[in-house]
Amino acid sequence: MNPRVEKVKPQADYTLHLVFKNGEVKTFDVKPYLETGVFKALKNAVLFATARAEYGTVVWQNNIDFDPDTLYLEGTA
Repeated sequence: MNPRVEKVKPQADYTLHLVFKNGEVKTFDVKPYLETGVFKALKNAVLFATARAEYGTVVWQNNIDFDPDTLYLEGTA
């Protein structure tokens, strides 16, 4: 199991600045997901900016979230 998200800061360029429980810091690019399923709603910048760390991952209103393993494995240092 990979480390879980402790803090998140959404950026204006549709990336997430992530701090994981093990202290690692990564950036996750959400743009490739914005044309897929429930993630289409995140094109709304106001909604995207409401990202918060909960349950070890990143969540938004309307029950939108990412698998925490995806955030860790696809995030860049």
